[in-house]
Amino acid sequence: MMNSRTSAIAVGVCGALFLGYCIYFDRKRRSDPNFKQKLRERRRKQKVAQERAGFSRLPDLKDAEAVQKFFLEEIQLGEELLAQGDYEKGVDHLTNAIAVCGQPQQLLQVLQQTLPPPVFQMLLTKLPTISQRIVNAQTSPDDDVE
Repeated sequence: MMNSRTSAIAVGVCGALFLGYCIYFDRKRRSDPNFKQKLRERRRKQKVAQERAGFSRLPDLKDAEAVQKFFLEEIQLGEELLAQGDYEKGVDHLTNAIAVCGQPQQLLQVLQQTLPPPVFQMLLTKLPTISQRIVNAQTSPDDDVE
């Protein structure tokens, strides 16, 4: 009885000390004069890196539901961006959809009939890069975790 009470008090004290350290560290971090500047810079770098990549994160290719959801989202995003006149990003999203599509030849035929020829040609030139990305994702899953 006495031993469990002592253990409970020790756990409570350790928890309070940990919580106090977290509060102290957070205040120290936020009071740094360069905190907001560093935060903005880090977020800007992340945004630039995502824009440079131009690709959405691929789903787990073994999960059919996730692949289907990803496919539909990419088609929708691609169509919206093409309608807005942003052909480069629209083609990137359509290429992602083609890469995970179960029947890419049929989808390419539909896209060839619906897209203007220069946009479809842009799509064809980007297909090899996304195909290589799919192969890399299949051979080394989750190696790109930061």
